[in-house]
Amino acid sequence: MVLFFTSTAVDPPVTIYMGKDKFENEDLIKYAWPQDVWFHVDKLSSAHVYVRMPEGMTWDAIPEPLLVDCAQLVKANSIEGNKKDNITIIWTPADNLKKTGDMAVGQVSFHNDKRVKRTHVAKRENVIVNRLNKTKVERQVDHEQERVDRIKKENAVKRAAAAQKKKADAELARAREAEKAARSYDTLFSGEDEEEQEPKKSVQEMMDDFM
Repeated sequence: MVLFFTSTAVDPPVTIYMGKDKFENEDLIKYAWPQDVWFHVDKLSSAHVYVRMPEGMTWDAIPEPLLVDCAQLVKANSIEGNKKDNITIIWTPADNLKKTGDMAVGQVSFHNDKRVKRTHVAKRENVIVNRLNKTKVERQVDHEQERVDRIKKENAVKRAAAAQKKKADAELARAREAEKAARSYDTLFSGEDEEEQEPKKSVQEMMDDFM
């Protein structure tokens, strides 16, 4: 089962989710969307909390109010961390999580440590935790089907963008050809005008040419 929360700290609201137990955490490590961001208490056991990044928001520029919501939710769902003040929360893009066969259930490392950020949490903020808990929904998720649906949607968006770009490129090419043709047309008539503007010789002048 996956637990879903809604953060209203930003507008529009953002979905935060986490596994109900360490076995569900294993599935989330495998199936989390690449653009999702993973949160955990540093050096302590805690829930694996993810935020589903909305369009236009980047993992390294999460708004402070949303960051606080995620950090407080992680702290509240850490048996040891919830009892302590002044703890550190780490976060990184989900595609930076590294899982090897020799790791324990729920344990992860990172592909790139430089993509891991940290934030300090002085104490538990019950107002924030209670607000988030009121939005909690528990749901069984078919992770594989969700992955397939996500990839289909992303591919459809990519195809639409590619088609739009192809159409725009074709229109630009036609516009350039029309502009080129217009320039050639103007040059042609400009030359004819110059010929027409040459003074015509009189009969006497033409006779003088033969003398």
